[in-house]
Amino acid sequence: MGLTVLLSLLGCALLFFGIWGITVTMPTGRLVKNFPEDVQERLKARIEELEARPMTPGRVLGWVILILYCISYVALFVVGGIDGMQKGYGFWDFLLRFLLIGGVIKAFDILALDYVLLTKTHFFQHYFPETEGCSGWQDFGYNRKQQTRQAVMIALFSILIAFLCSRI
Repeated sequence: MGLTVLLSLLGCALLFFGIWGITVTMPTGRLVKNFPEDVQERLKARIEELEARPMTPGRVLGWVILILYCISYVALFVVGGIDGMQKGYGFWDFLLRFLLIGGVIKAFDILALDYVLLTKTHFFQHYFPETEGCSGWQDFGYNRKQQTRQAVMIALFSILIAFLCSRI
């Protein structure tokens, strides 16, 4: 259980630093599409202009951060799987571990990033000053469908990887 908690907390830290790193180094349309609609509209001209420019060292760093984030996120589940195999986990043990890791990270995403970072601080407005005053920054829950889809995908992924790990 200790490793599961540790992996969950590492996943939360990875998510925060991934969001922060990408926001600072390479704001793109992919990042902006996760913002409320009025914020997206205000950022449209800036993002189009940024994406039209040649690749800068900062944006290269952003891509490196994104790739490392993705590899590290997958590594959380690989480490959890390998540890479980060494301990003789069955399907249900693996499923519980992976659901806990994914669930804690998703809860962190919703509560810490969407609620606190998005609506209570001016984190994004610091990097995107042209969005100051947008009402979308106060609209907690604007992305409920996206969050629900992601939660379902986490559950399905957890079932799949638990099945695979219990069969190896």
